[in-house]
Amino acid sequence: MWTWRATDGTVPASSRERFLQGEPVEGGVRKSILNSWQRSRSLGLSPDQSDLPFREDFDRDGRLVRASGPVLDRLQSRFAGSKMNISVADATGTVLLRRFGEASLARSLPAIQRVPGFVFAEQFAATNGIGLALAERQLIRVHGAEHFAERSQGSACRALPVRDPLSGHIEGVLCLGYPRSAEDPALVTVIRKAAEAIERRLLEQSSARERALLGAYLGTGADAAVGLHHGVGVDELARELRPRDRVILLEKATELISCAQRAAVDVSLPDGRRVTLVSRPMTSASGVEGMAIEVLLPGPPPRQGLPVPRQVGELLGFPAEPAGIPAVAPSEYVPVAPAPGRPSADPPSGHLPGATSGQGPTGDQGVMTAGAADATDDHPDFQPPARGLVLVGEPRVGKYALAARRRLELLSEASARIGTTLDVRRTAQELAEMTVPRLADFATIDLPEAVLRGEESADPSGDLRRTVVHGIRDDVPFSPVGKRVDFGPTAPQLRCLTSGQAVLEPDLKAAAGWLTEDPEHTEQLLTHVHSLIAVPLVARGVVLGVASFYRSQDPAPFGDDDRALAHELATRAALSMDNARRFTRERTMVLALQRSLLPQGLPDQEAVEVAHRYLPAESDVGGDWYDVIPLSGTRIGLFVGDVVGHGLHSAATMGRLRTAARSFAELDFPPDEVLTHLDNVVGRLDREDPAADGVGIIGATCLYAIYDPTSQQCVMARAGHPPPALVRPDGTVSFLDLPAGPPLGLGGLPFETAEIHIPEHSQLVLYTDGLIEDRHRDIDVSLDRLRGALAHPERTPEETCEAVLDLVAPSRPDDDLALLVARTHALDPRRIADWELPADPALVSDVRAAAVRQLADWGLDEAAFVTELLLSELITNAIRHGAGPVRVRLLHGPTLICEVYDTSNTAPHLRRAAATDEGGRGLFLVAQLAQSWGTRYTPEGKVIWAECGLDSA
Repeated sequence: MWTWRATDGTVPASSRERFLQGEPVEGGVRKSILNSWQRSRSLGLSPDQSDLPFREDFDRDGRLVRASGPVLDRLQSRFAGSKMNISVADATGTVLLRRFGEASLARSLPAIQRVPGFVFAEQFAATNGIGLALAERQLIRVHGAEHFAERSQGSACRALPVRDPLSGHIEGVLCLGYPRSAEDPALVTVIRKAAEAIERRLLEQSSARERALLGAYLGTGADAAVGLHHGVGVDELARELRPRDRVILLEKATELISCAQRAAVDVSLPDGRRVTLVSRPMTSASGVEGMAIEVLLPGPPPRQGLPVPRQVGELLGFPAEPAGIPAVAPSEYVPVAPAPGRPSADPPSGHLPGATSGQGPTGDQGVMTAGAADATDDHPDFQPPARGLVLVGEPRVGKYALAARRRLELLSEASARIGTTLDVRRTAQELAEMTVPRLADFATIDLPEAVLRGEESADPSGDLRRTVVHGIRDDVPFSPVGKRVDFGPTAPQLRCLTSGQAVLEPDLKAAAGWLTEDPEHTEQLLTHVHSLIAVPLVARGVVLGVASFYRSQDPAPFGDDDRALAHELATRAALSMDNARRFTRERTMVLALQRSLLPQGLPDQEAVEVAHRYLPAESDVGGDWYDVIPLSGTRIGLFVGDVVGHGLHSAATMGRLRTAARSFAELDFPPDEVLTHLDNVVGRLDREDPAADGVGIIGATCLYAIYDPTSQQCVMARAGHPPPALVRPDGTVSFLDLPAGPPLGLGGLPFETAEIHIPEHSQLVLYTDGLIEDRHRDIDVSLDRLRGALAHPERTPEETCEAVLDLVAPSRPDDDLALLVARTHALDPRRIADWELPADPALVSDVRAAAVRQLADWGLDEAAFVTELLLSELITNAIRHGAGPVRVRLLHGPTLICEVYDTSNTAPHLRRAAATDEGGRGLFLVAQLAQSWGTRYTPEGKVIWAECGLDSA
């Protein structure tokens, strides 16, 4: 006697009433129940409906009935005396069996609840245990007012799908119905064990059928015209067969069984040998129809028969040495390609082409055993090939095994083909290409815009964009790529996003929630597709989008196996997409940081015309950089450098190094000294890095060039960096031979400079190694391509940059690259004035007068007063504190520059004189009158310069 434990009977009655009145009920009822209510309402079902379809033609002695009957009898005994209503329905929702805890209960219930044959599928009976278990394909509970129909408000039930253990398909539903006050959590265990018992009995039936087939095969020799022979197995026929050979034979045999026709195929083994598999129909004494697959091996059979393996006979309950197998003439089969020495045969009604290999079958699909016979021929000396049994089985089971193997092959291949790049769109495209046409005929993938940018979407269901449309043809009216996709509350895609589970719609015409979203568009789509699986793309708890798979040409709808396969493929693809998304986000952040650390604009200057490019690596950003720095005396400094490594650390190091390089350059240090200071900086960064542990982890290369437009001389030095290219006005391209110098960070090694004359209108091309180094080609090839791209002096620097990237840069760069092209200009000699005088203070007035006359010739009379004061102070200081002859130079460019050269290395410094001091105000006066001023050193001494803006003069 079953003991009931009553509950308080709490049910969501108010939620149901609000739903029926059209009010929102989200949060007040379970999601699966709400989805079922919405589907029921969209189907036009009424809560007061009491009639259901009745089928009289259901199979009263089918597999499920035979497997379920004894289990339901035990349940009836267990629940004796209670108001338990026990039923089993098939996969269409048709009730096949009924049992009751109380006999009187059957008489008190309406016919639809006590007579087998009524259909409780959701599209007819609305929300109920059997219908919802078929729709959700899992264990469900429906309690009281969770039922849609008014007649079931006082009832509760638990229902669980019953699956075929061989195929995995849902064969039916086991349902326990009871008063809603008698709810008990222990029923979960009861219904699971009962369903497992039914599934075991289904498996036993299948095993018994295949045992019967094997018994029929082993017993076919009783009436043979040719003598009896003991069975010979494959292992005894060809002991030299390797395990892989046997696997291949089993794979081919499974395919032959699934084709269900008499045929023969030649099978090529890995070592080049060929054997023949033949198939013939078999019927057991109990009427089970199947196929027996035999192998024909070249060479004569053994002179004495070999016994059937003992374990096989014991397994089937047969005698240890059953009757032999009769001879079967070769004319019973049609070989695809007759082997030498074996005659051809007349073709049968069916012919099977060569099969493909894959995973072998399981023991449930057939039994590998023994069986061989001699064959006859018109020639008395003819020795037929040896024959052995490989497999027996039913075609239906063989098809399941073949489908399972192909699913495993698809999953294995997907592991290699999905996620080959760190690109979200490409990964989504790979998922679609993987599933069409092997799983579906069409696939669409919708991702939020935020995911495409590398971010997490705050509202994945409301921000979807069509990302991929892929199918066997292009005329199906799916929303195009790039269009915003809005799914309604009952659409399978939104349901799968909400639940996180794949949603299967075997028949789209019956999927009312999907049909009502966009009737016009849906009507067009239904002319092309008939079945749908919607799968959420979720990885690490992040919802990335939804994949929809449609079937069109295959008349069979999607099943649970297809849904499981689609979910597995989508899960694998989602992980790859999430990796790509995270990479995109991090790459975007690092790239934004790097671009913010690179020059945001070019300075105004007349020394060179400059163009530049930066191209990040495909996989990650690096530490390549460039800079253009105006220097005193109308000179220009050109930098290009490369920090070793990739990622955020390299980008941050690049920013620090570029800042230091600019600071040293603006101090007017020559190139070799700048590189020496940078070498110290890199060494200090290494020492400051806690991960360095005393070993240098930062390395960098750098090239620094200073071009002087007044003399067209360029002074350069490099630290382990590729040499620059020089394009002369006549089109000659050369790679300058500069002292290499060690990379930055080694410490203690000297850097050397080289001075080169660069004609006006030449192009100086600086670049990083990412431009010329490519693992797919030799560096000499890259340099030749660069030479050819630069051999066009008529191009502007911008055009040169474009040509170099198009012709030289790798299509998919492994390293980032920086490119700087500078076309040189010369300062007109007429805009340069200089004087040289001995260290005599009496000559200062003569220079001032000459300078005023020069300014008048240039039309700069308004600058004469300031220039006189500047020159007077600078020349006097040079004579008083310097040594040797003094040289004065005026440069008329965008500004007016006054320069005073002397042969002393004494550095002037600015100080503030006290009120009682008689001197010390000269440089202070210069600093106030000039826009900027400073000192730079030459091999012969130093230059003190002051720059005066002409607008303010």
